Amino acid sequence: MTCSIRLARDADAEAISQVIIQALRESNAEDYASAVIERVEQSFGPQDVRSLLGIRTMLVAQEGERVVGTASLDGEVVRSVFVAPDTQGTGVGRALLAEVVRLAREAGISLLKVPSTVTAEGFYARLGFEAVRDAWHGEERTIVMQLRLGS
Repeated sequence: MTCSIRLARDADAEAISQVIIQALRESNAEDYASAVIERVEQSFGPQDVRSLLGIRTMLVAQEGERVVGTASLDGEVVRSVFVAPDTQGTGVGRALLAEVVRLAREAGISLLKVPSTVTAEGFYARLGFEAVRDAWHGEERTIVMQLRLGS
C-alpha cells in the first residue's frame, strides 16, 4: 500500500478518532475485555484527539484522501499507534513508526519507549523494540517496550 505520512491537523480529528475506535473494536477486542475497550474508546473521541494534537506530535497515514492510521510522539514515548483494520499488514504501521523514529532521532532521543498492547507486541518486536516489563491498569495489560536509537 502506498500511503503518505504527515503531521495531523485539527481537521483530521474525526477521521483519527474513527480509525482508533475501529481498530480497538476489531483488532484489540481479541485480546481485551469489552469493558477495557469501552474505557479506552472514551479517551479517543474527536474532541479528545483535538486536545492531544496540542500536546503531542501526532502523525497520520493517508491513502488518497482517507486517513488510514495514526501515531504520536510524546517526548520519548510512542503513543496511540492505530491502523485501520482493513489496511493492517500493508506497511502503514511500519511507515508511521519509521517517521516517529526519525522525529525522535531528530529531537536527540536515544531511547524510545512504547506502552504496547498485547495485540501490538509482535509488531513492535519486529521493528526492534524489546519488552522491558508488564504494566497493569485494572484488567488492562500493557507491555512496556523500548528501542535504543543509534546516532
